[in-house]
Formats: sequence, C-alpha cells, structure tokens
Amino acid sequence: MTTCKVMGIVNVTPDSFSDGGKFNSPEEAIRRARNLAAEGAEIIDIGGESTRPGAVPITWEEEWSRIEPVLRGLSPSVSSTLVGTVPISVDTYHPETAERALSLGASIINCVYEEPIADMIRICAKNNAELVIPCRLGGEFKGTVPKIKGTVPADMGTVPLYLDPMIGFGTTREEDLEILQTIPELARMGRVLIGASRKRIVKRLTGEKVPGKDLAGNLTIAVWAALNGASVVRVHDVRETVQALKVLSALRGGVA
Repeated sequence: MTTCKVMGIVNVTPDSFSDGGKFNSPEEAIRRARNLAAEGAEIIDIGGESTRPGAVPITWEEEWSRIEPVLRGLSPSVSSTLVGTVPISVDTYHPETAERALSLGASIINCVYEEPIADMIRICAKNNAELVIPCRLGGEFKGTVPKIKGTVPADMGTVPLYLDPMIGFGTTREEDLEILQTIPELARMGRVLIGASRKRIVKRLTGEKVPGKDLAGNLTIAVWAALNGASVVRVHDVRETVQALKVLSALRGGVA
C-alpha cells in the first residue's frame, strides 16, 4: 500500500488566497516551515508568488528576493535537524527561480503552468530534482500529459514527476468534483499530487463563508485523495491532515 505524504504550504507572499501576509517575512516563513515539519509534514512547499484568481504577476527577481532568505535559513547548516531532513519544494513557474532554488538545497520544483515545463525538465534533470507538472484527465480535460512548448529534452524520462490536476485553477465546482473523481485513473499514469487545501470547492459545496471554518471539508478531500491513490496532498493544516491519514492508514491495515 502506497503511503500518501503530506506537503506543508509556506506562502511567502502578501496576497495569497488563504494566508497572504501571515508569513511574509523570512523569519515568520522559516518559523512556519519548522512548525510544519514538527507537525509531521514530509515535504515543505515554499512559494513567493500568489496564484490566486486576479493576482498580479511578479518578476522572477521579486519572487526570488522573497524566497532566497527563507531557503538560506532552512539550509541544513543553519536549520534545525528536523527541517534539514524534510525535502524542500519551491512553487514557481520561473526557470530562473527554479535554478537558484535548487542550488540552495531545494529538491522539488512545483510548476503550476505548462509553458515553462520543458525548461523546468532540463533544470531538474541537471540538478537531480523532482518536478510537479499540471495534468488533467476526464471530460473536457481528456489528455495524458500537458503539451510541452519548445523542444522536449531527451532526458525527460530521468526526471521523477508528480502529476497535479490543478483543482481550483479556472474551474467550476462541478469541474473540480470531476477532477477529484479522476484521481484513480491519473494515479495509474504516475505519482499524483492533490492541492485542494482551502480552495473554493469546499465553500461552494458546504456554503461555509467563515474563513478557517472549512477544515472538515479540506480533510475529507485529503482522505479521498489518499484513498484513491494520490501520493501527496498539499495542505495548510498539516497537523490535522497527518492525524487523519494516520487513522486512515491504520484502518486500511497499515502502520499507525
């Protein structure tokens, strides 16, 4: 039985959808990452640019100015032993940021857009890193892997991939439900990463309008993803998600 890992989110941004500004300083972001590792996160995902609807794009230079001090503060030579053993992912679609992040110890690039994938594959292959790419199946999302613009490098097959169906990215409630129902099929193609934490689908399904009161809905999606073959769930509420997946593992005959 494959264990579903928990990826904890650290948004070093002033304008992210659910926690913009909370961890905007390097010190707060580093503290957040250490806390998530202590709560059981098996991967830490650091992002310097919001991808919420209506967000204004920023340059890679501005993104990197937010991320660099956090990565330096989390390096094994500086950080606690606990965080030093947890892989660091960087959420970026800028190849320039990706290359610099990997040079500072990140080992996963989380790319939410299709256009830079060919460049990201080259960078990850050179640095022995893993890569998260967008990939949707089912209904109007039929396809296998996204079209990769430019020349696809011959060493693409050497880069370990995670497939992210991109819940909440320009989708309706019905489309998000359809995407979640395609997880088993997607999991037959490769490792699946589900990032549904604090997305609007839970609010749309439940009618809950109070921020922070949708935890039960988010946990339900995490458990659903794990039951259907997802390899990673990307979440804000790490402690609660780790607890839920431990109980699920025990119920399925794994090790609690």
